[in-house]
Amino acid sequence: MLMMGLLAGAALALTAAPASAQIEINVNRADVQPLPVAIPAFGGQQGAEIADVISANLQRSGLFRPLDPASFIERDLSANVQPRFPDWRTINAQALVNGQVTVEGGRLRVDFRLWDVFRGEQLLGLQFTSSPENWRRVAHKISDAVYERLTGEKGYFDTRVVFVAESGARGQVTKRLAIMDQDGANPSYITSGDTLVMTPRFSPTSQEITYMSLRPDSATVYLFNLESGRRESLGSFQGMAFAPRFSPDGGRVAFSVERGGNSDIFVMNLSSRSSSRLTSDPGIDTSASFSPDGARIAFNSDRSGSPQIYVMGADGSGQRRVSSGGGSYTTPVWSPTGEFIAFTKQTGGQFHIGVMRPDGTDERLLTTSYMDEGPTWAPNGRVLMFSRETPGGPPRLWTVDVTGRILQPVPYPGAGSDPAWSPLLN
Repeated sequence: MLMMGLLAGAALALTAAPASAQIEINVNRADVQPLPVAIPAFGGQQGAEIADVISANLQRSGLFRPLDPASFIERDLSANVQPRFPDWRTINAQALVNGQVTVEGGRLRVDFRLWDVFRGEQLLGLQFTSSPENWRRVAHKISDAVYERLTGEKGYFDTRVVFVAESGARGQVTKRLAIMDQDGANPSYITSGDTLVMTPRFSPTSQEITYMSLRPDSATVYLFNLESGRRESLGSFQGMAFAPRFSPDGGRVAFSVERGGNSDIFVMNLSSRSSSRLTSDPGIDTSASFSPDGARIAFNSDRSGSPQIYVMGADGSGQRRVSSGGGSYTTPVWSPTGEFIAFTKQTGGQFHIGVMRPDGTDERLLTTSYMDEGPTWAPNGRVLMFSRETPGGPPRLWTVDVTGRILQPVPYPGAGSDPAWSPLLN
């Protein structure tokens, strides 16, 4: 468990700073220049490692440019003493993050400050306490606090990603359900690899996932609680069930059932285990994704002759096609803000990750490659993770922001596909 509290005097800085601080980042501009920020090693045990994680998080966002520690003039900063701002202005640092780590009674305490260098003002001061082994989570929490204070949006660093990890030679690939921190650290396996696993999805309200397990003679949709380790089947159906996804309140799961070559979308109430059928078209309807308010569902259907994106009411009413460009559209997923629907698009021999408004307007392709597919949203709706495959190579996890400007591989060394991003951790 992590606990957070304001340091003495920090509450005033939190309430007063927004009106006077000049540092701000417009995250909606495609030409935003990364903010130069200095993040010296925190004092105390694992202080250098915590600062390194914060620096790496902020740099990967594309909105910050951590400065080289070799350029720092002031050394051995204390969290309890005001920095020598002229020293930091000299190296053009616009923001400064410093802190102190202490361990007392088996508890880790991290105090940190965020400073506006040019105005010589504290913007933020917080204290986190946790068990020592959770030091990386503390670093992610601090990263989120800095990100939110300087951009005005929630961060996404204290999160996890569930995905399909792949190992073995081509033709003998083992696929296991795996989970890791959003920065690729602390990977671990959930399943053993004795069955084929697909489409893992996080609950928006709890540390629970749903996924499909495929055996030669059957397919089962499971619910898996990450805290208790309990696994249970969603139920048995006349046909193969696949592509599950939670509703925003975590109380329902939408999924598809294939019978005789036709696939339709169903939704199940997890409390009553009652289910209802939402589509009855002769085409293949799949990949249901709820809007953040739970009122609508985006889905994929080939009823018009090729895979396209449709939107309907959560009760199946008002089904209409929203994609209108050339090519095939698959894997729609509604953003947490409701602003966009992300998708995979195939045009000719290229694959793309793209976004469009829920009515199909303002379509933008963010990536292009031999094989990009399966986007998932960070909980703030700012970044997408997906899998990318090169000819003859294994799939790897990548991220791209909604402007398409910040495209980079996830620092996870292994092969992986079909990622699903968690909500912010408690």
